[in-house]
Amino acid sequence: MNRRHCATAAITLVCALALLTSTGQAMAAPVPDPSPSSSSSPADSPPRYSNADLEKVREQIETLYRKAGAATDAYNLAEEQTEKQSGEIVKLAKAIVDGQARIAALKDQAGAQAREQYRSGGLPPGAQLALSSDPKLFLDGINKVRQSQHASKSLLTDLNQTQEDLETYTQDASANWEKLETNRVKQAKAKKKINAQIRAAEKLESQLEKKERDRLRQLERDAADKAQTAWLSSGSVKDVSGEASEGGAAAVAFATAQIGKPYVWGAEGPGSYDCSGLTSQAWLAAKRPIPRTSQEQWRLLPRIDIQDMRPGDLIIYHADASHVGMYVGDGSIVHAPRPGRDVTLAGAGSMKILGVVRPDK
Repeated sequence: MNRRHCATAAITLVCALALLTSTGQAMAAPVPDPSPSSSSSPADSPPRYSNADLEKVREQIETLYRKAGAATDAYNLAEEQTEKQSGEIVKLAKAIVDGQARIAALKDQAGAQAREQYRSGGLPPGAQLALSSDPKLFLDGINKVRQSQHASKSLLTDLNQTQEDLETYTQDASANWEKLETNRVKQAKAKKKINAQIRAAEKLESQLEKKERDRLRQLERDAADKAQTAWLSSGSVKDVSGEASEGGAAAVAFATAQIGKPYVWGAEGPGSYDCSGLTSQAWLAAKRPIPRTSQEQWRLLPRIDIQDMRPGDLIIYHADASHVGMYVGDGSIVHAPRPGRDVTLAGAGSMKILGVVRPDK
């Protein structure tokens, strides 16, 4: 029975890993069947999977979550850009309507002036009165009429040109919105595909026994510690000693106060966060709004050398900028790791660093 139980567990793991790799992503090969001892009792049964097997599971899950983070960021950015562009189109449409109303009002005013001048023989009432007593006042009245007519004509010309420009801008904005919407749909499909793999990863992890999940977490810690040790030994942070700015200190205080709260995709607090939700809200608390996603934080915020970083700076991870943590000093970051994990402190070099950005530079 014990052999059958272990064989079933091995098959489950292999099938789950096969599902995770079913979309053609380059990942580790399926885990081989464990070879349990037939002489052991259920109470003393050996681990169903070796550390090497679980290490493959860890790498699979880590890769999937990182890809999911990048896909989620890309979708969030595409959605934000589409909504912003839609808002711009609404503003332009309102400006066109307002412009049309102003043109109509000005035309009515010019028409009223023309009708009045026709009835009075082309002279304003003031000029007619001045004619009987003072020729100079009469000429002044005529000049004012001409100036008024010229100003109205010039304003009408400007308004018509502005209206044409607004209509052109609106056409361009609409065409741009269509491109952005196409990209949003594309990113939504990519996110949906990744999310299907994430559900498979979560199911795989949930099917592990408690001892196996504990070992999996220990493997995560071991991998992080190994990377952190290598990073510190490289001398990359040998001379890092910058002190936090006032804003940086406030951001660090906010971020560290969230330690222990769970990671949730797309969450911005107060009960849960994703990685960039934590960093963006921390800097918002420091009265310095920054982009929402880790990819945009990397793209738009000022970059600095690692040797110059100080608490409050953001460290961007992986080649696709799919993760971010906040440097808190002493070679550590506070970050929201991934689903199933809580906001925590970690070694700043525990993941592959892409670069460092400073929100208040």
